[in-house]
This record gives sequence, structure tokens and C-alpha cells, in this order.
Amino acid sequence: MSNISDLIERYLKELLAASARGMIEIRRNELAEQFNCVPSQINYVLATRFTIEHGFLVESRRGGGGYVRIVRLPRDEKLESISELLSLVGKEISQRRAQGIIERLWEEKLITDREYRMMRAAVDREVLRVGLPARDQLRALILRAMILSLLGKKGE
Repeated sequence: MSNISDLIERYLKELLAASARGMIEIRRNELAEQFNCVPSQINYVLATRFTIEHGFLVESRRGGGGYVRIVRLPRDEKLESISELLSLVGKEISQRRAQGIIERLWEEKLITDREYRMMRAAVDREVLRVGLPARDQLRALILRAMILSLLGKKGE
């Protein structure tokens, strides 16, 4: 059974898919009422599942019911170059952000299902058993190497 976050995410993605403009505007409080949850649950879903790494832009305004605009970035703006993707990774990266980038690569069919599973396993905190900040730095090095190996040239 799906949890409330999964249901909210699925609902918002369905709205986006049905939108001719690739953009939706919602009211945070109305959505919370619809799913019988608190508005902070909506904030959590937006902050973790609708990030730039996942290919979304979210504009939020507090007050007056809290309107939220979610924009699905067009493909040609998402991954213009390997160097842009590597700059998203940076010198250190959290597990959540790394998994978001990997999911985005998979959703855009830039990596296979098998590569998706392997990459997620390689950046998992249970595998990278070192303390912070070294773990996030190691994760970034591994993710950068995998991206370059799968999508780019070693010289980039």
C-alpha cells in the first residue's frame, strides 16, 4: 500500500501530465484537505520529490492558502551537458540528492533499469560506511565517476 507522500506525488504528476503547459498551480491547504493531511506534508513532498534534480521547478507563496506552482522543465533544458549535471553533484552530495539525480537520469531514459539499481546501491549510506562529511564527498566522487562512465568522456 502506498503511503500518503506517494499518493500526493502520484496525484501531482498526473496533474502535470494532463497539463498542456507542463505547469500546475495548486493551493497547499486545499491539497492537504483533499488528502486529509497537514500542509507540512505537502511541503515535504514538494521539497523531496519535486526538486531541480528531479526535473521540476517549484515556486511557493505563503499566506492566502499557500499557492504553489510546479513546472516540469522541458527536456532540452534539463541536461544540456554533462558538465551541468556534474555541477549539480558538486564536491559532496547527500543520499537524497544523489538518488534524485539518478532517478532523473532513469526517468529520461539516459540509464537502464539495471544501471539505475546499481547506481542507487553504490551511493547508499549503508554501503558508504564512513562518517560525515567524508561520506557525502565519497558519494559525490562515486556518482561523478558513474555519470562520466555511462554518459560522458573521461576528459570532460
